[in-house]
Amino acid sequence: MSSRILEDSPNARINKTILDRYLTLPLEENIVQATYVWIDGTGEDLRCKDRTLDFIPSSPKELPVWNYDGSSCYQAEGSNSDTYLYPVAIYKDPFRRGNNILVMCDTYKFDGTPTATNKRKSCLEVVNKCIDEEPWFGIEQEYTFLDFDGYPLGWPKNGFPGPQGPYYCGVGANKVYARDIVDAHYRACLYAGVKVSGTNAEVMPAQWEFQVGPCLGISIGDDLWMSRFLLHRISEEFGIVATLDPKPMPGDWNGAGAHTNVSTKVMREDGGIREIEKAVAKLSKCHDRHIRAYDPKQGQDNARRLTGKHETSSINDFSAGVANRGCSIRIPRGVNDDGKGYFEDRRPSSNCDPYSVVEAILRTICLDE
Repeated sequence: MSSRILEDSPNARINKTILDRYLTLPLEENIVQATYVWIDGTGEDLRCKDRTLDFIPSSPKELPVWNYDGSSCYQAEGSNSDTYLYPVAIYKDPFRRGNNILVMCDTYKFDGTPTATNKRKSCLEVVNKCIDEEPWFGIEQEYTFLDFDGYPLGWPKNGFPGPQGPYYCGVGANKVYARDIVDAHYRACLYAGVKVSGTNAEVMPAQWEFQVGPCLGISIGDDLWMSRFLLHRISEEFGIVATLDPKPMPGDWNGAGAHTNVSTKVMREDGGIREIEKAVAKLSKCHDRHIRAYDPKQGQDNARRLTGKHETSSINDFSAGVANRGCSIRIPRGVNDDGKGYFEDRRPSSNCDPYSVVEAILRTICLDE
């Protein structure tokens, strides 16, 4: 990391070792610091705030409903700004450790209706209708590290790095940047209880990916959102920005997606390839609806990424193929050979709401809606 970055980033200048003096201060056994995390009105950004509990919770249902200023999160008017947090999932806190927790929350308006960016409620309703089919999801979250000036980390300030080729799964100081953050994030997710299954450097320099899953039903959305929170929170300490923009650099550079791997119980059984093919046929008839569900701007963000180039399909057309990363739906070679397994929907953007993605897929392949 250059001295220029350190000078530009206030967070990077802070001596983090001083904090350890205070984090190691003893607390009474039943005192818990709980960080409530929620999705704001952008449908992309996360917010958080802390409260002290005098008990150790074993379930989200035991946690108090809380509120926040929705007018400062693009979710309410100032004249009626109280917006409510309903805890839905608990994770161990990798920053404070001990009995301290992170809490993923749903957001509701004063009248009890979900906020516009609360996609979890309707997703859960759909998941519950399909629970007997045991839907598993895995999401490959791509993202890009930015310097404090908004330019990709490690890129020359008056030009561009060499063409794509050596960076994917690369090793070496001239090929990958900020592996420290990647490893810190990976370990923090595992500690927290997020089901992270792997990570790797991606095709564009300063671009990385981690995979969440396989998860059953709604838990893929909870885990992915919490993993995003941890990514932003850890990057904050390093003075670096992690962006989920699906096309952070225009031109001959790969964009960023959230490729979604899907299977149901029958797809995972012998002969499941026939069920996969049936699901793909159903998806082919609902392409436009899925495109609208696959990024927060109903396709506008993905239009910059899904061009038919850089390992993407065209946003305007549906396609499917075996081992073809230029298709909307990819059936992995191993799945085709085994005759069972899962399929990969490559259309969701890196900044998608996983709840919306899961709901759209299950409505199409399980509920025939």
